[in-house]
Amino acid sequence: MASEWLGAPLPPDEGEQVEFDTSVAHIARVYDYWLGGKDNFEADRQAGEEALAAYPDLVSSVRANRAFLARGVRFLAAEAGIRQFLDIGTGIPSANNTHEVAQSAAPESRVVYVDNDPIVLAHARALLVGGPEGATDYLDADLRDTEKILEHARGLLDFSQPVAVMLVAVLHLIGPEDHPHSIVSQLIDAVPPGSYLLLSHVASDIEPEKMAEMGKRLNRLLAQKGTYRSQAEVTGFFTGLELVQPGVVPVQHWRQDSEVEGSRRAAMWGGVARKNG
Repeated sequence: MASEWLGAPLPPDEGEQVEFDTSVAHIARVYDYWLGGKDNFEADRQAGEEALAAYPDLVSSVRANRAFLARGVRFLAAEAGIRQFLDIGTGIPSANNTHEVAQSAAPESRVVYVDNDPIVLAHARALLVGGPEGATDYLDADLRDTEKILEHARGLLDFSQPVAVMLVAVLHLIGPEDHPHSIVSQLIDAVPPGSYLLLSHVASDIEPEKMAEMGKRLNRLLAQKGTYRSQAEVTGFFTGLELVQPGVVPVQHWRQDSEVEGSRRAAMWGGVARKNG
């Protein structure tokens, strides 16, 4: 599917018509439900409630992950000097999207978003609009289509300059049969030294019994099957990179802005690391 430059919103009747099956839950729409959004359907709400019954702190976890994304992007733009972002698995737009956070610190920042849910595509056209100095693009693609993503991203991003590769709450949707470490390596191999990897991942070893039950329920109801991983397994995705302090930690503890933010309950690991050579 061809993507559109997002210099200005497209009215619905001028954009591509997108079709999706509302009878099957999709993780992007379930995530939207957990965040209190309105872009979800009965199947998504049912899956969301089933997961909440298994892990009642799920909404707190999802919000903590969203706050981690914002803090991570702010660090990359304001402290690490990153001006290019490749955000794969962006989800339905909500508050503090990557381009908003990055461009508030560095207006010239450029962001390429990638997701594979048609409803995300429909919203991306209207909401993911770059500022006057920066630019934003969107691609409809699956993380497994790594070469397609990189080829498209080169249309907006300069791969001779550092890029932040963002895999926020998406790698758990890649099972071992699809070689997630190889996918991460392909992405990192494509960007130059000085680039960063920002990653968060659903945990298997934080409240493991509840998380196992939640995963069982979601895997029964969602088209996208989840594989939750331990802190050691998530840390493995950063092999060969220099982890930024405090390392791979619960997302609410990664450079939290306040005690209140750090006190949220969450079952996700998060970290940021730099490619040095």
